[in-house]
Amino acid sequence: MDMNQTAKINDQLRDIKPLLEIPDSSYYIYWGLIIFTGLLILGIVFFVLKKLWDNRKVNLAKGYLKALKEIDWIQTKSSAYKATHYARLLATDERRKELFSQLEPMLEQYKYKKEVDNIDQDTQNKFNLYVQVADESI
Repeated sequence: MDMNQTAKINDQLRDIKPLLEIPDSSYYIYWGLIIFTGLLILGIVFFVLKKLWDNRKVNLAKGYLKALKEIDWIQTKSSAYKATHYARLLATDERRKELFSQLEPMLEQYKYKKEVDNIDQDTQNKFNLYVQVADESI
């Protein structure tokens, strides 16, 4: 190779520009999408669990009401305990709390004695009223 050809090649090589730097934000976009997807999934899971929890509360109340309706007053003492237990669990709003506060002393007379009489009509009526009010509000 002679000097002349080498000079031409060097002139051609000097025309080549260095590589341009292209701004790359794909790393930030990638992590942004990962974080956004994670938050979206957490939000969906939260609302699904909240909905299931709220339905569980309603189902529990329905179960308590069913247990109250199934009480037979043949064994007065154990029935009074059951009625007090489930009625207390259902007393969540003002009206049911008020009715429960009236019903509870009536049931107390059947709970702590060794032998008890059959339930009187007044207590039975108050209990039926409580069950009816609880049934309407659930």
